Amino acid sequence: MYTADIQSRWLNYFGERGHTIVPSASLVSDDPTLLFTVAGMVPFVPYLTGLVPAPYPRATSVQKCIRTLDIEEVGKTPRHGTFFQMNGNFSFGDYFKEQAIEYAWELLTSSESDGGLGFQEKDLWVTVYKDDDEAIKYWKQTAGLPDERIQRLDMDTNYWSTGQPGPAGPCSEIFFDRGPAYGRDGGPATDDDRYVEIWNLVFMQYLRGEGAGKDFEILGELPKKNIDTGMGMERVAFLKQGVENMYETDQVRPVLDRAAELSGRRYGADHDDDVRMRVIADHVRSSLMLMSDGVTPSNEGRGYILRRLMRRTIRSMRLLGVDAPSFAELFPASRDAMKHAYPEVETEYHRIERLALAEEEAFLRTLASGTSILDLAVAKTKSEGAPALASDTAFLLHDTFGFPIDLTLEMAGEAGLTVDRDAFDALMTQQRTMAKADAKSKKSTLADLSVYGDFRALGETVFTGYEYLQSETTILGLIVDGVSVTSASVGQIAEVILAETSLYAESGGQEADAGTIVGNGYELEVLDVQRPVKGLTSHKVQVTTGEVSVGAPATTIVDADWRRGATQAHSATHLIHAAVRQVLGQEAHQSGSYNKAGYMRLDFSWNQALSPETRSEIEEIANLKVRENLEVDTKIMNLDEAKSLGAMALFGEKYGETVRVVQIGGPWSLELCAGTHVSRSSEIGLINLVSETSVGSANRRIESLVGYEAFRDLAAERAIVNELSSNLKTPRDQLGARVGDLLASLKAAERRIAQFEAAALSERVPALVASGHTVGAVTLVAQNVGSVASSDELRSLVTSVRERLGLVASVVALAADVSGKPAVIVATNDAARGEGVKAGALAKLAAAVLGGGGGGKDDIAQGGGSDVSAIGAALDAISSSVAG
Repeated sequence: MYTADIQSRWLNYFGERGHTIVPSASLVSDDPTLLFTVAGMVPFVPYLTGLVPAPYPRATSVQKCIRTLDIEEVGKTPRHGTFFQMNGNFSFGDYFKEQAIEYAWELLTSSESDGGLGFQEKDLWVTVYKDDDEAIKYWKQTAGLPDERIQRLDMDTNYWSTGQPGPAGPCSEIFFDRGPAYGRDGGPATDDDRYVEIWNLVFMQYLRGEGAGKDFEILGELPKKNIDTGMGMERVAFLKQGVENMYETDQVRPVLDRAAELSGRRYGADHDDDVRMRVIADHVRSSLMLMSDGVTPSNEGRGYILRRLMRRTIRSMRLLGVDAPSFAELFPASRDAMKHAYPEVETEYHRIERLALAEEEAFLRTLASGTSILDLAVAKTKSEGAPALASDTAFLLHDTFGFPIDLTLEMAGEAGLTVDRDAFDALMTQQRTMAKADAKSKKSTLADLSVYGDFRALGETVFTGYEYLQSETTILGLIVDGVSVTSASVGQIAEVILAETSLYAESGGQEADAGTIVGNGYELEVLDVQRPVKGLTSHKVQVTTGEVSVGAPATTIVDADWRRGATQAHSATHLIHAAVRQVLGQEAHQSGSYNKAGYMRLDFSWNQALSPETRSEIEEIANLKVRENLEVDTKIMNLDEAKSLGAMALFGEKYGETVRVVQIGGPWSLELCAGTHVSRSSEIGLINLVSETSVGSANRRIESLVGYEAFRDLAAERAIVNELSSNLKTPRDQLGARVGDLLASLKAAERRIAQFEAAALSERVPALVASGHTVGAVTLVAQNVGSVASSDELRSLVTSVRERLGLVASVVALAADVSGKPAVIVATNDAARGEGVKAGALAKLAAAVLGGGGGGKDDIAQGGGSDVSAIGAALDAISSSVAG
């Protein structure tokens, strides 16, 4: 049974039973505490917790998920994958435990010819929470399971909660018994790989209180009980396809086979090679799916996870003996396996491929540089006689350069060294602990979202700001320090919930409006406007006059100048985006944006710098569109209709069934956008492209000033040009050539000065040689040469004196004032070193006197410090040391 067949059977089954079929949400989660959608329930959490009223009583979905917490287990077990699909059915106060159990059992055990999954009842086991007698009753009643195939387990495995006060409840899991060849008898309680969990049914029926872990108080039953179930697509697929693990299923195996072909190794012949091929198959698919949802490789957040997956793939290919680039072969195999379920991986493939190949090329260069760093570390370790490479060196290579630890282990082993793996793991654990603490901190700061639940239940906040800058409304709620209050007085910072608002909430890259909220006896300065939960707008304000109370009439007033600038900037962003795509091609897709009054920023997928000519062309196209006075048209329509017209859905944005389409100049610029815009393009005024920079290995960033801010910047540049023209007595159109001539003259003068300084230094060599005197077994030259321009000049002087002293055992120690700091350089020849005199030790000694540090090789070394007045004492210390 193909994976796509399992998906269609699932959706058909629940769709026929009154469930709304909800398309998979993006892998990029709406939840600010999550990097990714990590479970099938994540998009439904606001409905399950009651924070947002559910738009349907029951729903079903096949949700794509990413989870990397167990990334080290990938390839080693039959079921651990970083990308997986979770089939879910949900009830929001509709059916409950009995019906959920009936649905699950019927779909699992009905014959394939009847649309079911065709599992044999004898192969299925069930676990329940130990005190959930109700669930046991329904399992016996529905499935006729004997007592021995229903196992009661503790709270740690069979009880669900969010980890904070709110909904909670027992859960029941369904397992498939793979048979005695895969492990011992005893059922799922044995925690053995023989029993594969395929479906989890969560019964949200209680309200839990405060507490850590699973130690919390149950406060009572929920007024509306919910169902959240999840069936693992990949687990069911490998069982129904008769293969050993998820990596051998139809959506994953093609990449594994391609890796085997490229490496010339046979899958199944060697355990370690098999694990590497599974890692490759899993990580390529995960990377493909992440990039199809707009994630790009970077050094932080989601981009770092993607980069790690891709680099682990490259490393695994290298361990299979493939050092050459391989993504051009591996990614098409994954695309072809996934495109039937997710057509976007094919339509977006040119962009995905460009990102993947650029990342592979960059990491192969990183491997080369990391190898050089590792070689130096190995050489230093061996010179010190240590048997193991320092753990902090291995961690630095891993954390800073993305150098895989197994590569460090292998290369250190080839050099006859070990790596303190326990210490390295401890550093990794420390890093993870810090990351988890940070995530927990973020979660705790957002844990009070429940305060918005009652307000959201009153309905969505109506936004009137597309048509009006002022709006009459009513204050529905006030929140101070996360707590709902009835009033707020002068000086207090509060959140205001309104029935209607003309103030735009930050979204779609557009900064929130500035403005005020006024009413009888009070005035509020608006500091920020956000949407903490879907459909609800919260206004962060400071009470500047009087006292505001819940239920009071209010008027929202948008700062007209701010809004004008914001609309100019947002429309300019659309023009720049369209111009970029016109010049660079359709694969130059927006990956992020930010705009506010007078300023816009556009990030787009492209992996090389734009030439000055290309930048100018983009800027010119955008400004020509401004001059054409194009109509800016907005329409509300169905999402599918908008996409059929060619409207671009931008990565990272979430869209509902109904969307707003912004069109500038017909189809030339056609985007889904909820932001505020000008009415005609000429209202933008002017777009001044001020910079174009890199944002990671595969993205570029354009920044522009817009409208009056663009004029001010150009006026400032004109003033500078006029000043230069006046000072240089050169017409404006000849300034470039004139400045070029001046720079050439300056460089020529600097070369002549350097020649004079070098000659002057050379003239000092004979006198310094003549100052040499016998100290112990060597001839010592130890002099303060005064001020020099650089340490390089001082070093040149030292080596020249050493050469002139010839073969006699000689030590040269010269000190100088270099830009206000003392420096000393010591050099020895072969004969002096034969007498046991080492430059590194002498430089270190002198540097200590100078109040700094130093050292180096036996033949030449350098030291420095902070006390110029101590130069004489430092040279005396060198003389005393040489004298012994």
